[in-house]
Amino acid sequence: MELFYFLVFGALTAVVAALELSKTGKDRMNTSSAFNAFKNNYILVYSLMMAGDWLQGPYVYYLYSQYGFGKGDIGQLFIAGFGSSMLFGTIVGSLADKQGRKRACVTYCIAYILSCITKHSPEYKVLMLGRILGGIATSLLFSAFESWLVAEHNKRGFEQQWLSITFSKAIFLGNGLVAIVSGLFGNLLVDTLGFGPVSPFDAAACFLAIGMAIIMSSWSENYGDPSENKDLLAQFKAAAVAIASDEKIALLGAIQSLFEGSMYTFVFLWTPALSPNEEEIPHGFIFATFMLASMLGSSIASRLLARSSPKVESYMQIVFVISSASLLLPILTNFLTAPSKVKRGSISFSGCILVAGFCAFEACVGIFWPSMMKMRSQYIPEEARSTIMNFFRIPLNIFVCVVLYNVDAFPMTVMFGMCSIFLFVAAVLQWRLMMIAESQKPKPQDWTALERSTEAEPLHI
Repeated sequence: MELFYFLVFGALTAVVAALELSKTGKDRMNTSSAFNAFKNNYILVYSLMMAGDWLQGPYVYYLYSQYGFGKGDIGQLFIAGFGSSMLFGTIVGSLADKQGRKRACVTYCIAYILSCITKHSPEYKVLMLGRILGGIATSLLFSAFESWLVAEHNKRGFEQQWLSITFSKAIFLGNGLVAIVSGLFGNLLVDTLGFGPVSPFDAAACFLAIGMAIIMSSWSENYGDPSENKDLLAQFKAAAVAIASDEKIALLGAIQSLFEGSMYTFVFLWTPALSPNEEEIPHGFIFATFMLASMLGSSIASRLLARSSPKVESYMQIVFVISSASLLLPILTNFLTAPSKVKRGSISFSGCILVAGFCAFEACVGIFWPSMMKMRSQYIPEEARSTIMNFFRIPLNIFVCVVLYNVDAFPMTVMFGMCSIFLFVAAVLQWRLMMIAESQKPKPQDWTALERSTEAEPLHI
């Protein structure tokens, strides 16, 4: 493995360690022991849930190819997963608000475990069923857990600012450290121990089962809208009205769809971008490096969220601009550097630049998740939180399905350019959100003027 990869990984490791060890009192909040126990319980469960997800990711495509399916069939299976999330996501989100978020989290575990079990079958229909179950589970993962956390946090009377601690720690561990360890553990199962490409799915099912047991034994139930006479259609209408009537909610949904759509497109594009001539690149090590960059971003976010200034609405504009610039790099290197003509050689100079730029993008992803969670906790109404959050995922899933269907129809530079434009639009929408939030802040009373006017008024008896 080339020295360059070790240098990048080592540099990111040193920066993350320095950031974590150098935190001062300003970067931390004084919290209660009850909150710390609650936070640690949630982070443990969330880390187990993300381990169940991360273990599967690197081996889905590989497993399907081992079963003899071609690129077209595998593409259809992936589209089925995103399509399932789009079609059923809002329904399961509404059921989570109505029937209980704890039940929805348990349902996520069951659906994903069943999806893992289907991976043992080489039958196309069985695998398609697994993708549909996985799509439903994904919708619950990105809505029910956050909805349960926010509602339970408020129900227990903890300070609102403490939510950002849980968000940033959950992303730091669940989307960073757990992802790295899961990648290494999956590699151990498949390559070192020789258990085959289905073994990571069995391990994922075990982690999900452990997490489900913790949820069932230690979590209490909470609901969005407790009214018994409101059916699913009424919940959909209420969520749609909330989005249409509050521009802040609509802006959040658009920002989330634009960023996550670009992020999922990046997941499909980074490998061919770094190896246009089939260069030998260590995919697993690069993936671990990206996750380390994401940890760096979440560490930065924890510092930013712990302070009163700058506001999350303000610094996220900068994050979106940086992420937009980082995905412009493949276009710039394509024009400014001569393409390599060496097949299956080592990584090129432009490839090194792209690795650095992609790490910057992953750092932005690490900042995005806890910051977006913070904004959603502020602006989305509690009674329809899961429903609205899954409404946000509808345009996202449509976008990803379109990209997957046409991934070979457009040059890679066009795809990266489209993502860069989307991220710049997200920065503009974030500016608009900040302006609205600032304008709706209650203005401080001019107590001096009020006191003078009171003194000037005659006293009537």
